[in-house]
Amino acid sequence: MTVALSGCGSSGSGGEVTLKLVAADYDPEGGDSTKRYWDGVATAFEAKNQGVKIDVTVHDWKDVDREVAEMVAAGKAPDIAQIGAYADYAAKDQLYSVDDLLSIPVQANFLAPLADAGEVNRVPYGLPFVASTRLLFYNETLFTRAGLKAPTTWDEIGSAAAALERRGVKYPFALPLGTEEAQAETMMWMLSAGGGYTDAVGTYQIDSEPNVRAFDWLKDDLVGKGLTGPVAPAKLNRKTAFTAFADGEVGMLNGHPSLLQQAEKKGVEVGMVPLPGPNGKPESSMGVADWMMGFKQNGHREQIGAFLDFAYSDDNVLEFADQYDLLPVTVSASEAMSEDAEHKKLWPFLEALPESTLYPVDKTSWAKVSESIKKQIGSVVGPDGDPAGTLGSIGREAMATENAE
Repeated sequence: MTVALSGCGSSGSGGEVTLKLVAADYDPEGGDSTKRYWDGVATAFEAKNQGVKIDVTVHDWKDVDREVAEMVAAGKAPDIAQIGAYADYAAKDQLYSVDDLLSIPVQANFLAPLADAGEVNRVPYGLPFVASTRLLFYNETLFTRAGLKAPTTWDEIGSAAAALERRGVKYPFALPLGTEEAQAETMMWMLSAGGGYTDAVGTYQIDSEPNVRAFDWLKDDLVGKGLTGPVAPAKLNRKTAFTAFADGEVGMLNGHPSLLQQAEKKGVEVGMVPLPGPNGKPESSMGVADWMMGFKQNGHREQIGAFLDFAYSDDNVLEFADQYDLLPVTVSASEAMSEDAEHKKLWPFLEALPESTLYPVDKTSWAKVSESIKKQIGSVVGPDGDPAGTLGSIGREAMATENAE
């Protein structure tokens, strides 16, 4: 699926084209494994495509969306970005459509629900890069010592957290509502309560009754009772929470597949169940897809398309998914993973993906709304928090942003 290209731009010397790739960091331990992955893909691509170079920059998840937005605003858009949202750029005609970039076999290989989520007005602009579903993780050793079973309701989460707190567990329930990925933790609890960011027709419903109920419960029954550990949820980021879980300091948290590998390296026995609703099984669980996109500004459509065709080969897709225990976004790679017993622990996540609920990434306002949630939602569960008031404010801001787009 590689295409030999001759240079046709002015980014480098002698007609050489240099593509700027900005990507998110997936290394849960803060290492450079993501940078090494992309450097490896770039080197392999360059060897088969004379005259095209790939300049790779990797940013932490808490910074990467903002970094790309600032580059675009300054007129210095990257050629390729792998970030959390694409629709606002598509609406401003800053992106190539997927049809303009990918060969037909590569485009047809994406899992249909994820490909559909990459559309704005039925035109595909966002390429799903990697996916995950979310489950409630618990430390089986800590649970066994406390005589606990996996929780099936919110009350059971609360009682288990209280039992762990009495036994001196540092984070009975880690609740990362810091700026790194607060929008994900928020959505998990909203879905657990029967709510979500939008209603059935796609209108924002951030201050709906189920959503307010979820944050009232978190504020009063977890945070207010001292069951979320020594770091205030508004200051706790996902990476810190995951590291604490791998260190055996967390009883429960909401996690994605890559946490399995991180915990097992440290010898932590992991139990996993769907995050329960107030009275049992939730109506929906959360799925996440991160996004790849090609920017028009530098005019390197051919080179961008050739690189993306190469990046989405099964070898590359599976290498990245394997490295972080995440879910591939292509049919062929998903089938390979589902048939490989080495990935048996990921099969529950794979099975949940087709029926999961994703962020409203097709809304052009989502990037700004997501940033607003990251900045404000942590305060909701604090001592002076006002779930109904803050969710109402975020909801009104979301609607105003959507109407202005």
